[in-house]
Amino acid sequence: MSTNIASMDEPTPQQMRTVIISSTVGTAIEWYDFFLYGTMAALVFPKLFFPASDQVVGTLLSLLTFLVGFIARPFGGAIFGHLGDRIGRKSTLVATLLLMGVSTFIIGILPGYSTLGVFAALLVTLMRLCQGLGVGGEWGGSVLLAMEYGHKSKRGYWASWPQLGAPLGLALSTIVVDIVQSAMGNASFLSWGWRIPFFVSALLILIGLYIRLRVMETPLFAKVKEQKREAEAPLLHAFRHSTPEILLSAGSRFVEQAPFYLFATFVVTYGVDKLLLNKTMILNSIVVAAVLEMITIPIFGALSDRFGRRLWYLIGCVLMAAFSFPYFLLMNSGSTALFVVAVVLSLAIFHSWVYGPQAAMIAERFSTRSRYSGASLGYQLAAPLAGGLAPIIALLLLNGKTNLSALGLNGVILNIGSGSWVAVSIYMIVLAVISFASVLGLKELAHADISSVEEDKISSDMLILATED
Repeated sequence: MSTNIASMDEPTPQQMRTVIISSTVGTAIEWYDFFLYGTMAALVFPKLFFPASDQVVGTLLSLLTFLVGFIARPFGGAIFGHLGDRIGRKSTLVATLLLMGVSTFIIGILPGYSTLGVFAALLVTLMRLCQGLGVGGEWGGSVLLAMEYGHKSKRGYWASWPQLGAPLGLALSTIVVDIVQSAMGNASFLSWGWRIPFFVSALLILIGLYIRLRVMETPLFAKVKEQKREAEAPLLHAFRHSTPEILLSAGSRFVEQAPFYLFATFVVTYGVDKLLLNKTMILNSIVVAAVLEMITIPIFGALSDRFGRRLWYLIGCVLMAAFSFPYFLLMNSGSTALFVVAVVLSLAIFHSWVYGPQAAMIAERFSTRSRYSGASLGYQLAAPLAGGLAPIIALLLLNGKTNLSALGLNGVILNIGSGSWVAVSIYMIVLAVISFASVLGLKELAHADISSVEEDKISSDMLILATED
């Protein structure tokens, strides 16, 4: 771009499109890498890295490596949040993209258990850790890139666009896996073909870097830099002045994050192992749902600008709880069409209902000086409990496991009886209740002027609340 749009108070529509493309494409690439691992953790890695275990335990061990990425995400949010609030959003986003891409490429060249034994699992876990660090820092920067340019109006709409990276990355990773698997057959895919989707990531990273390097720093942070008002310790600054907002933001994500990984990852294991459905059909259903969600996310983000993010999100929590039992009833009906309907509704309606307005709802409650750190922590602290554990908990509930001795946790007892899909539905309801209670504790800031707030914390007497659009 020949014009420094960071110096402008109100970017033109063309400049705003460049910003949105940069934040959305970069985020989609990172989520492609992240979801690709999740797909392989369900389909390939149990046999590749844990062949000595039985099927259920092997899947659990594979999903534990999936969990590592979620555990790393808050640390990634803290590290890159600090950098984003100190040196800028743009430079930090370039770093997260590189870290994610390199880690994914290395996973694609790792040998399996037959060559390295247990070290193969350790190495793939380390790379998963690096993936988690990268995606942990990516979300906050990409959302702020969009929101801090479009902060004067339609903040929920603009901030929802980077959220498209999740379904776009999910659809892209699923399509690539499906194409490769269909082209070479199951045996060749399990032997070496699974590596190809990881190699594709290297090309995507180059595309993402080209687009991201063309965007200038955001107007709000550029103003902070110009005034030399950067927080010396943004992470401490965020916790000192906004701890309740960080914790409540994390709680608000339970209704969205855990169900998402049930809808996108656990459903593959459930459909193949329990319902004996065709794996390709399941993956195609996820792709259709993800594509439709790319339409509904900005719609729901825009609606939150009109009706208020807090009210819209509370309704979404109720809808998610109400959908928990019908979701499994549709899948268990024996009808392929109804199974597809369940998958599509789960992502394109009930998940996107809260995911669309979520970015603005979290990010707008922190001051510019520590917004990257505060928003990243508010978003990523929920990742280990509500994200990485979700498919593991669901699998345990489904299979009625009464202990975790096979995972090296002797003596840990889970009272979940014989196990069934009913237990998983109840789990979804509990998640929705946690988020509902958390959002009740948050203020409505949909119409607050975040650009005029230069104090350490957004206070109620500084809010400019509009009675109408």
